Formats: sequence, structure tokens, C-alpha cells
Amino acid sequence: MPLQKILQLLLVCFAVVTPVIAQQDDDVLRVNTDLVVLNVTVTDSSGAYVRGLRATDFKIFEDGKEVPATAISGFSLQDTPFASVVLLDTSGSMENRMTLARSAAIRFLDGLRDEDVAAVFKFDTKIEQLQDFSSGRDLAPLAYSVKANGMTVLNDAIVTAAKALNERPEKRKAIVVLSDGIDTYSKASATKALDQALALGASIYTVDMSATEGSASRNAQSAAILKNFAEKSGARFVATPGGPALRDAFASIAEELGHQYTLAYRPVNRTRDGKWRNIEVKVDRESVNVRTRKGYHAPKG
Repeated sequence: MPLQKILQLLLVCFAVVTPVIAQQDDDVLRVNTDLVVLNVTVTDSSGAYVRGLRATDFKIFEDGKEVPATAISGFSLQDTPFASVVLLDTSGSMENRMTLARSAAIRFLDGLRDEDVAAVFKFDTKIEQLQDFSSGRDLAPLAYSVKANGMTVLNDAIVTAAKALNERPEKRKAIVVLSDGIDTYSKASATKALDQALALGASIYTVDMSATEGSASRNAQSAAILKNFAEKSGARFVATPGGPALRDAFASIAEELGHQYTLAYRPVNRTRDGKWRNIEVKVDRESVNVRTRKGYHAPKG
């Protein structure tokens, strides 16, 4: 092939590929990665939420080293409003569980406080917003006409939820996922989805619907995927057989979100190496349990 023809062909290919690359770059959530936000749940030995803690009661450790008090730039009490996104899995594998899913979402909305807001999205092969952020407690009529079909874009749905929450002014943010857990069609990886949520300090609560039916091996895989999102973001993973237990699980998540503390700090280690940084939070009280995100990936470059 003549050199001129080869050059023309390369130019055509470049013109086609470049917009795709730009689109992938645009898919990265732009947030202040120099500030680490922690939603912290503190309970006593009986499981009751511990109230009345002050900023001085908390100590933050990153990779085993205590973060200086001068690096901690934010502290909010339990009464701080939060914004949440509910993600309903409407893929084909959820066909026999849609009524349970809607019932659980209603229970979660009922449990929110007056100052809290929530949006609802569904995801299967595509992602669709069913209702915008609102303090209303009724599930949008559109949610009742949803049919289960298609593939599962769980990771992409979490990325979409993170982007929506990034536009919200509330300091505290959460993503609540109701799914059977196995992603079959996403462009984003599970790691990217988790990083997008962690970048803005959002906790990912997951409720495993696979426990209501399906094979043991598939259910175990589903549970592992959802548990990873919850544990690494400092939230809770819930496996329930459905029915009242499922609705109660969603109500308890709403209650927990209303009893958290939020801290923010600037890391002392500013190396932009993309490595994982471990986080631990300790409270100056006896016999308490502290739960928060496990860490974050440092920015690159």
C-alpha cells in the first residue's frame, strides 16, 4: 500500500479513536482528592449508637501513623443532613424480586429525616433515574411500572450515583444498593466504582437479594461482591431472606445514616503514587465499636 494511503488511513483511525478516549477521560469523577472524608459509625457493646462525641474524642491513623490534629479540617455531628442515592437492580435475574425491592426502597425513604434527601435510580443494561433528589417520602409512580429485564451494570450504576452525589451540597453522602450482586455488562471495573464513591466520601450500603433464591455458588459470589463494596467504604452489608426482614434492613440503614459522625482530613503523605492507604479510626471511649471506610487509593501523577 502506498505511504500516502497508509497515512490517510491512520488519520481516519485517529479521528475515530480520539473522541472515545476523551469520553473515557470525562468519565473520571473530578473531586478534591486531597481531602479524605470519613463517615464514622460508633456503637456500644449492646449495638446502640453512641451520641455526644466531640472531635477530640477521635483519632485517625493512616498506614499506622496518627494524623495530626492540625490536618483534621472538618467534624460534623449526627444531625448533619445527608444525601443518598438508592440503586434498584432491575436486571432479568431480579424478575421474581421486584415487589420486594420496591417495598424495601419505600421503607428506606420512610426512615429518612426531614432534612435528608434521596434520589432513586434503576439499573439493568442501562441506568435510568426514577426520581430526583427530594425530601419526599413517596416512591415515584414510575418505579411501579418497572419490569425486570436485561443485563446488570452494577459498577456503572455506582459510578453514576457517585457523579450525582458529587453535585449535591450535603457533606454526608451514601449509596444504597439493592441487587443480586453479579455485574454482567459494566464498562467500569468494581475497583473504579469503589474509588469513585470513596473520592467523595460516600458509603456504599449493600443489600443482597440473591439470598432469596438461586444456587449456593452464585449466591456466595454475589455476597462477596456486595460485601466488598460495603466493607471497604465503611458501610454495612445485609443478607436477608426477603419479606419483613428485607424491609427492616432498609429501615435500619436509614437509621444508621442519621447517627453517624463525619470527619475530614488532609493526608500527610502527599505522594501521588496511586497506592492504597489504610485508614483506622479510634475513639477515646471504652467498649465501643467503630466502623468507617478501610482506606483509599492515592491519586496518580
